[in-house]
Amino acid sequence: MINSRRKGVRGERGFAALLRANGFDARRGQQFAGGADSPDVVSQALAWLHIETKHVEQLNLVAACTQAERDSAGKPWVVAHRRNGTPWRITMSVETFFHFLRGTLPSGNTSTPATGGESCGGQSAAAGEATQTN
Repeated sequence: MINSRRKGVRGERGFAALLRANGFDARRGQQFAGGADSPDVVSQALAWLHIETKHVEQLNLVAACTQAERDSAGKPWVVAHRRNGTPWRITMSVETFFHFLRGTLPSGNTSTPATGGESCGGQSAAAGEATQTN
């Protein structure tokens, strides 16, 4: 049985590899105590986005979204999550989802769209599935 810390590291590396396979520079972040200075996955091209990863069998999605929002320092955030043997899924706030649909999210810069502080508690939208590479 793999311990949860090692599984988390494996998930972070796996999602970073998936981003690289899809044309984005990405690497596992330097985890210290959470926060904007230590996201789970770091990408220069996606510096405007806070990425939280969860590789668990039983995900508390509300808690994961709350953590991502808290650690994002006001940036749009996503929770990339998966169970063993399943594809990655992305969860984001409904506000970020509508910015995505309208094409008003930043691209390659650090500016962020206006946010209204929507949290995950019943206000999230899951957007798409990505194929896994690990």
